Formats: sequence, C-alpha cells, structure tokens
Amino acid sequence: MQTVLVLGGTGEARALAAGLVERGVRVVSSLAGRVANPRLPVGEVRVGGFGGPDGLVRWLTENGVVAVVDATHPFAERIGASAVAGTAKAGIPLLRLQRPGWQAGPGDDWHWVDSLDEAARKITSFGERVFLTSGRQGLAAFAGCTRQWFLARCVDPPEPPLPPKIEIILDRGPYDVPGETALMREHRIDVLVTKDSGGTMTTAKLLAARERGIPVVVVRRPARAGVRTVEDVPAALAWVSAMLGA
Repeated sequence: MQTVLVLGGTGEARALAAGLVERGVRVVSSLAGRVANPRLPVGEVRVGGFGGPDGLVRWLTENGVVAVVDATHPFAERIGASAVAGTAKAGIPLLRLQRPGWQAGPGDDWHWVDSLDEAARKITSFGERVFLTSGRQGLAAFAGCTRQWFLARCVDPPEPPLPPKIEIILDRGPYDVPGETALMREHRIDVLVTKDSGGTMTTAKLLAARERGIPVVVVRRPARAGVRTVEDVPAALAWVSAMLGA
C-alpha cells in the first residue's frame, strides 16, 4: 500500500491525516514528541526525530513512502530543513502545508521582530509587565530580563533558564476574547509577545490586546524557500491525490 508521511502535530496535520484515512490512504503522522500529551491524529503515529536527513531517507525507503507533507508549526525550522534535504535525496515529492500568517488590522499596535532575542530587547520600550505566549522553549531568550515581570503560558512546564520574575500558566488553546481580556486586566499586562503562528486557535489574545490598547511584539516566521506550499487542507488533499494518481 502506498504510504504518505505527514509531519507535524498541528491542527492542519490532524485534519489532513483524517482526510487521507477517509480516502483509504495509509498515512503515518510523525510528531516531534515535545508535548507530553499531544492531540493524536487518526491513522498511524510515530513520535520522535528521524536522526537528520539521512535517517529520514532510510525511514522513507523502508516504509514505502511515496509523498511527504510537512504540516509542522511555522517555526519548526529543523524538521523543515531535514524534510527538504531528505526528500530530495530520496527522490520523493514534498509539499509544505502552512496556515496563513496573521495580519494587523485597524487599532492594532504591532511591532515586528526577527527573533525572540530581538523581542527581549524590544519589550524594554513598552513597560514592565509582559505576557509571553511564544512557547516554553523560547523562554530562555528572556532570562536576562531582570527588570520586567513575565506571565508565560505554556502547554508543559518549562525548564531553566527562565526570567527571574515569572509566573507560569499551564494551558492549551483555543482561547476566547473575554478570557484573554480578563487575564490581561488581572495581571496588568503592558505588552504581549507572540510568534506569528497564524490560524484562529490563539487569535483571541491579539483581539484582546487591540481592545485594551496593548502593544504586541510579533516574531516573524522563518523563511521556507524552495518548497511548494499550500495554505489549507483541501489543497493538500488535492496534491496528495495527484501524487497517488487517485
């Protein structure tokens, strides 16, 4: 049976896996294993890395993979690079499924930066109470910020180094605007820091920041050059069908 490998634990990856299974396609979803209790897709699931591009080539060959869809998070640079190198070496077609990025609207006060390190420098212009929603692995970039107080929201507990003044909330989206507004009001937030993840699951914080007139520091996505990209699951399903000759 022809096998399709879907990389990533995003909502789009789960929806794609479900659509492929409905069509009778054998799909294997690969998760990085960074979240303790991930939302699992339908179909077969593997957890953990491949051992770089060469390890991915071996896995693709051994499992009869005929197409790969990289539906990882927009900031999952390492696996994205491995997917490009590994599929090229194995001669297997690769598609990037990536949700559109966020766009500022009327009333938004957004400040774009290229990295979390730059974000850590930028926040000094906006206040001393910071809401961090950039993920637990990015908290180390703010460890040297001794003046600010941080509220950080993560799915799993973060590991050091961390900012000296920080409160951690363990939670998983989706979120709503009233809840995000109340959270920012309760903690007297001066500035929001986030990554341009895109999608609708976590946009409530952006709307709440707009309502409260809070500036938002947004980290740009890394470039993914040279890969055919679609922005939604139907387009990815159409591409896979074409690859399978269905």
